[in-house]
Amino acid sequence: MRTVSNETAAQVPVTSGSKWNLIRRKLWRSRMMYLFVLPGTLYFLIYKYVPLLGSVIAFQEYSPFQGFLHSDWVGFAHFRKIFDNPEVVQVLINTITLSFLQIAVAFPVPILLALMLNETRNEWFKRLIQSLVYLPHFLSWVVVVGLVTIFLRSDGVVNGLLEHVFGIEPILFLQQPYLFKPLIVLEVIWKEAGWGTIVFLAALAGVNPELYEAAIVDGANRWRRIWHITLPGIRSTIVILLILRLGTVLDNGFEQIFLMLNPYVQEVGNVLDTYVYYKGILQSDFSFATAVGLFKSVVGLVLVVAANKLAKKFGEEGIY
Repeated sequence: MRTVSNETAAQVPVTSGSKWNLIRRKLWRSRMMYLFVLPGTLYFLIYKYVPLLGSVIAFQEYSPFQGFLHSDWVGFAHFRKIFDNPEVVQVLINTITLSFLQIAVAFPVPILLALMLNETRNEWFKRLIQSLVYLPHFLSWVVVVGLVTIFLRSDGVVNGLLEHVFGIEPILFLQQPYLFKPLIVLEVIWKEAGWGTIVFLAALAGVNPELYEAAIVDGANRWRRIWHITLPGIRSTIVILLILRLGTVLDNGFEQIFLMLNPYVQEVGNVLDTYVYYKGILQSDFSFATAVGLFKSVVGLVLVVAANKLAKKFGEEGIY
């Protein structure tokens, strides 16, 4: 019986029919895997990609009665209004300020928590603290803001303590414009810091323990081990998460901001997410609201691409 060598088989041309049969066989062998991912694929197609077609109304004077096909085309008129309208400029400043406050203050907190938990030698205590700090992640923003309101309202727990223990008159925490942004950042830290800690603890688990042993032999104390071994070991994870965070720099989260807003803090607390809601839903200015949302998405995309290139320039992997 004559066999065909690998070199001879490699020289046999593959026709389009045989390629299709090969692809079909591979698809059939992996049919259960494709069936498993089908619900997730359909979710993103139906709820993420198909709605993108509606972005065309950002370039129209959209009327629900005329529809997409018959509404008047206005080009970039709505985008020019974004920068011509002083109200939008103020909203944009509020959004950027709040986002960079969250990046500067809230982003490092999970890193610090992960470093402290990583240095804890009592496993029972470590697991207890880790469970306690990430449990708030599972609470909705309605519950979180409700708790904050109960504690900080004029007749709440905090004002009760200030009045009865220190003799201080009640402070209207929720009506003070200068306290709005710090409260938002503190709520984000309390709710999400513990959940973000899990990612950094997973990254810390991949650091080679022999490096710590060698550092101890060389006489490095705990702080030097953290600075020269631990932090460089999770640097790539920090960079990737920072890049992804920059992509949402104009996305402050609608629910939290909307629930915390009131007439006293409207000027400093109104961000792009809530502004789109007010203009698009309450005032029925669908085209302008869509233009603002599209502008926000484009800025996020540009920041992600720029940050990724910058990370690669400094020797990091980036996200793609």
